[in-house]
Amino acid sequence: QVHIRYSGGGSVQPGESLRLSCDISGTNFKLFTTGWYRQTPGQERELVGSITPEGATTYADFVKERFTISRDNIRRMMHLQMSGLKPEDTAAYYCNRLPSSSGATWAWGRGTQVTVSS
Repeated sequence: QVHIRYSGGGSVQPGESLRLSCDISGTNFKLFTTGWYRQTPGQERELVGSITPEGATTYADFVKERFTISRDNIRRMMHLQMSGLKPEDTAAYYCNRLPSSSGATWAWGRGTQVTVSS
């Protein structure tokens, strides 16, 4: 069973930075393209960006040039470095594998809350 543990969420002011991390156990992490997602109440969960096992990244337009995803295959961790945070970045953030062809993902877990406000 896959377990995902988060760290690094919190409250910041607009323009500040924050680094999120997730520690993924119970699976062969290095085999999967993984991503950071976010969700606000009443909205669909959206993909922030993804990273292949080799480290190639893609980002949603709304975070390009502000967010950076990295991963450590040995420690089975993934990170999200966020800078230039905006109030609209306020959300619960989650990490997970990208869905398989059948739509399967790992269990989502609690995520970590990021709040951006002045």
